[in-house]
Amino acid sequence: MNISILDDYFDTLRSLPCFQKLAGHEVSVWTDHVDDEDVLAERLQDTEALVLFRERTAISGSLLARLPKLKLISLRGVYPHVDVEEATRLGIVVCSNLSADVPSYAAAELTWGLILSSFRQIPQQVAALKSGVWQMDVGQTLRGKTLGIFGYGKIGKLVAGYGKAFGLKVLIGGRVEAQQRAAKDGFAAAPSRQAFFESVDILSLHLRLTDATRGIVDAADLACMKPTALLVNTARAGLIAPNALVDALRAGRPGMAALDVFDEEPLRDPKNPLLNMPNVVCTPHIGFVTREEFELQFSEVFDQVIAYKKGELINLVNRNVLMRA
Repeated sequence: MNISILDDYFDTLRSLPCFQKLAGHEVSVWTDHVDDEDVLAERLQDTEALVLFRERTAISGSLLARLPKLKLISLRGVYPHVDVEEATRLGIVVCSNLSADVPSYAAAELTWGLILSSFRQIPQQVAALKSGVWQMDVGQTLRGKTLGIFGYGKIGKLVAGYGKAFGLKVLIGGRVEAQQRAAKDGFAAAPSRQAFFESVDILSLHLRLTDATRGIVDAADLACMKPTALLVNTARAGLIAPNALVDALRAGRPGMAALDVFDEEPLRDPKNPLLNMPNVVCTPHIGFVTREEFELQFSEVFDQVIAYKKGELINLVNRNVLMRA
């Protein structure tokens, strides 16, 4: 098969054991990010199987219509960037494992790294030391503070466990079902939405971005937070209402933010207000960017390709494509 892989920025996949699963196939790996549909259509003209790096490139219906040889799109996780309806109409199979049993330890670890970096001012202290300043301010200890987990899924559960290990009080917000699952693990639920936002010293978002969760954290929620509180988002930027976070940080509630996700990605504008606030720590969506995580995720993605080649389908997203075929 002619296989194309988009957005492998550092050409990492070739060096992983799982890449050997594609041995015998013609594989093209693109390391740059391209939004131009004309360029993508030219690159992918002979592609039969398209492998996507999460949500880095949007696969529109108009692009799909220009790829006559494409038969399979293989990825892992959610797929709001793929026009599944048009893919189905064109007879293109979409496969993605949404319910993977293994959580993203990499994303949970980065979340905790951002929390520590923010409260101990690690990026600021490093920058100050490199500029010749010995100790630029006084940080804060985590122990004894309240960690709020908004969304108790696989990653939220991991981060709650890290909080417990560090001596924090863990409070769970979100759906009743999530709070009930958390209660079985010994974590308390917030008595109300307002009480949740008012009482946490750290708010960490761990929800999937869907129509129901888009903008689920709004300006009123943020205004309830303590002026000393930290908001952490390693999930999706769209969980927070547009412009609400920048306005809230300028107003001083919450007092800090640590972000791995942004409304526009890749974010290349150094003038973006979030990149210019001294109380905000930012990383370029690296929550899942580790060699171990890539091996885990792309082993499954490549399995979907190999299964298709054998005439089998695993983790099929658009079942109606079978009727189309």
